[in-house]
Amino acid sequence: MKKTSRRPLFLAALELAVYAAVVAAYVFLVLHLLSDWLKQLWSDRRDVYAFVAISLMIVQAIGLEGITSFLLWFLRQRRR
Repeated sequence: MKKTSRRPLFLAALELAVYAAVVAAYVFLVLHLLSDWLKQLWSDRRDVYAFVAISLMIVQAIGLEGITSFLLWFLRQRRR
């Protein structure tokens, strides 16, 4: 019977943990820093609010993917 490698499972779990931590920090910062401004936009200018909300989602996707990729690259370099 072949011995299976646990490394891919470990890296997947590590990536999930890192991504979850970064997403939690991002959500906390956005809710803490921008919540009042976003509420004001929602009540006054819904067209601008829609643009800002979509922009935040796009920036979140690109930024979090970049941060996670960098952190995982860094961790893999240290393990070698």
